[in-house]
Amino acid sequence: MADRVRRMVVGVGNEYRRDDGFGPAVVAELARRQPDDARLSSVGLSVIDGEATRLLELWTGADLAVVVDVVRDAADRAGHRYELVQDELDGHAEDRSASSHGIGLGSAVALGRVLERLPRRLVVLAVCGVDFGFGTGFTPEVAAAVEPVARRACELVGGPV
Repeated sequence: MADRVRRMVVGVGNEYRRDDGFGPAVVAELARRQPDDARLSSVGLSVIDGEATRLLELWTGADLAVVVDVVRDAADRAGHRYELVQDELDGHAEDRSASSHGIGLGSAVALGRVLERLPRRLVVLAVCGVDFGFGTGFTPEVAAAVEPVARRACELVGGPV
């Protein structure tokens, strides 16, 4: 498609499940910055619930897809940040700790690879969350990660692919 967005940021999560709203919050911060930040001028911003086929639909044909999500990892502390590239997700196809959603990003990457529907470059920016109960608002550690992750997303989409 000629009008396909070439660089995008996808926030994965549910804003009504506490820390799981992290991805949408980062995208909202980027949308707020978009009119004044040249790095974001032609970047597509999307929020999804983590459904794998929707991810494939969004990132197919993109030069760069930055996916922002929260992860569950009992071995780590709340607010710990992760940055993973496409190849690092290959081993997480069945790892439920890789995402707070039914199908993890690793599974979406594995499916995308089989179907030849991956972006040219994929980067996942994630933070460890601990509260996934009903309601809005984040634990303090997750709330503190929104701005630095938004800043990193700006660096990624503003740089070379």
